Amino acid sequence: MGKVICAGLGPGDPELMSVKSWRAIQGARHVAYFRKEGRKGQARTLADSVLPDGVIEHAMEYPVTTEIHFSDPEYNRVMAAFYDLWADTLAEISQSEDVVVLCEGDPFLYGSYMHLYTRLQGRAEQEIIPGITGMSGCWTASGQPITWGDDVLTVAMATLPEEELTRRIKETDALVVMKIGRNLPKLRRALEAAGKADDAWLVERGTMPNQTVQKLSEISGDVPYFSIVLIHGQGRRP
Repeated sequence: MGKVICAGLGPGDPELMSVKSWRAIQGARHVAYFRKEGRKGQARTLADSVLPDGVIEHAMEYPVTTEIHFSDPEYNRVMAAFYDLWADTLAEISQSEDVVVLCEGDPFLYGSYMHLYTRLQGRAEQEIIPGITGMSGCWTASGQPITWGDDVLTVAMATLPEEELTRRIKETDALVVMKIGRNLPKLRRALEAAGKADDAWLVERGTMPNQTVQKLSEISGDVPYFSIVLIHGQGRRP
């Protein structure tokens, strides 16, 4: 019997991958990874220098990404069928060999692998290798501690309704906002309403060679979906 190993790859810099993930990938005969159709995929790109010769690759291509809103029942139907299919495939491979699933950041923090993890319960042995999160890579890139003393840190999705997003921003000391992209105008309004627009920083492609760190108030135009907005806590300090 083999097992399904989900290897957290960290925030983007290949040198921030854990030794344990590196060893799992180096010894892999089968490697699976998520990607958008027609793209190489971020996880696959991060593993470029680590994959052994002759490894068998399984590209798990999302049937939809932003074409259908996630609240649409059709989105849930299509994505559920996609995860069912790949859970079946991974379970079948693991009956005789290990298969390593590449995951950006940490698999259990908003990772797509979680949908496979629940489906594989009782069907295959699984090992989860944690990784440095994308958000910690971004706040380190900003050059400022994200929390001090008793600061409360909130992680919010820019996909939240505007009223909910505003409330979350108002109530917290330190903030991480993910999944921005087309939600940026809504996020800007929520930050303004919460009185924190001037405190917000935008980090794009954190820890990667082309990373940028800028005050959100100084940016115009669109930003990538996988950008992160930060507000640093200012709480109890020694």
